[in-house]
Amino acid sequence: MNEIFEEVRTALYSVWHRRWLALAVAWGVCLLGWLAVAMIPNTYESKARIYVDEGDVLSDQLGIAGDGRDEITKVRQTLLGSVNLEKVITSTELGEGISERSEMDSAIARLSENVRVESEQDNLFSITAEVGMSGLSDSQNAVLARNVVQKLLDIFREEHISGSRAEISSAIADLNDQLEERKLELEAAEERRVAFETQYPELIGGSQTLSTKVQQSRTELRDVDANLAAAESALASISSQLSTTPRTIAGGADAVGPQASLLRVQSQLAELRARGLTDQHPDVVSTRRQVDILTRQVAAAGPAEASGTPNPAYSSLLAVRADRQAGVEALQARRAAIQSMIASLLASQASEPAVAAEANRISRDYDVLRTNYEKLLEDREKLRTRGDVVDETSQYKFDLIDPPVVPQSPAAPNRPLLLIGVLIAGIAAGAGVAYALSQLRSSFATPGKLERSMGLPVIGSISLTVSETAKALRAKRLKQFAGAAAGLVGVLVILLVIEIVSVGTIA
Repeated sequence: MNEIFEEVRTALYSVWHRRWLALAVAWGVCLLGWLAVAMIPNTYESKARIYVDEGDVLSDQLGIAGDGRDEITKVRQTLLGSVNLEKVITSTELGEGISERSEMDSAIARLSENVRVESEQDNLFSITAEVGMSGLSDSQNAVLARNVVQKLLDIFREEHISGSRAEISSAIADLNDQLEERKLELEAAEERRVAFETQYPELIGGSQTLSTKVQQSRTELRDVDANLAAAESALASISSQLSTTPRTIAGGADAVGPQASLLRVQSQLAELRARGLTDQHPDVVSTRRQVDILTRQVAAAGPAEASGTPNPAYSSLLAVRADRQAGVEALQARRAAIQSMIASLLASQASEPAVAAEANRISRDYDVLRTNYEKLLEDREKLRTRGDVVDETSQYKFDLIDPPVVPQSPAAPNRPLLLIGVLIAGIAAGAGVAYALSQLRSSFATPGKLERSMGLPVIGSISLTVSETAKALRAKRLKQFAGAAAGLVGVLVILLVIEIVSVGTIA
């Protein structure tokens, strides 16, 4: 540790012993460095932020949208292509003085390095341009940076609108080709389905439809059974009432014979036919059944009953029973028809499984083709509608969040930091030169260093005795050195002030 401390003391003494040389080197390095910093042109940065929501018409319409990872790549390709960068150069001051193709290529390469397209958030991008031409003033460079970003935005807007038009036209053409193919396939499927249904009408819709029909028929059969049970119960009830009700009653001046009910029903039947109702009409069928029942009852009635006065209650109950009996017979006929249908459907389902499977396949293929065809038709109409308004059909939804503005201060270089860095480098260079020169001389700063170098013991050392005149001269030179060093720092302060003032005056 003592050796390290002694080495540090030796180095500091060596530099201090040659301080005028170190100061001279520092002045020289600082002046050259500050001159180089002053020659560096200011670079101005302009920035714009845009919201780009990718809405690829093919992806939206056909359902093949990607994961959105390549949005930034598409934006970069749109903006940083050599053709677009050349448009920027030729339309701004960047293209002044360029006449050769090689010069244009070099300008494009430089501009591509100074333009950045970065993703800040999802679908939010920033476009940044840095401009620093040595032949232009600071205010001109600032305006030029803004113009470059604005031109890039204009190009992007034009490119994505024209690109959308081309993409929509291409998408419609592709959809037309696909529609034509799907149309032929759908027509062929329709022909196969019609031919199959003509041969097997009970399998229309496939075996699944056949199972559905069986299930529906069984449900209907359960309903008919329930209604039939209720009708039979009602018929039994009215028959029980009828059996306890006398057919005729004694007395009555206006009494008629037992044929009264029959005549009344026959009159009703004649009236129905006079209205033009056919024999298959439900009212005619019901009335005829009542006529048949009453005819059998009149035939079975004796002469006494035939000459007695009919009981109105019995006649009413008789008419009600006839109506309910007709309802029971209709439900029984319906039940028999449903049972026959179920048996036929089950027989078809069990006897021809291969035909049922073929019905399923034909029905499934037809439904898939029809669904795809209708979907393509819908997609094409949407594209045609969107193509009528280009701004609404563009590939991107383009929103300018922050427009480019003229920068008020240079983005680079950081001149104050560079000026301070040059001062530090100058001081370090002066100290380094002084220390290196001390290593070339054969003098020793301390007795310990002399002892280690010679390998012999040092008996003693004699300190330097300075006269008053020498002390005065040394103090004078120390003040001169301090003034020269302060002058170096003063020059740095002046340069920093000039830099701050010049930056504040940029319009």
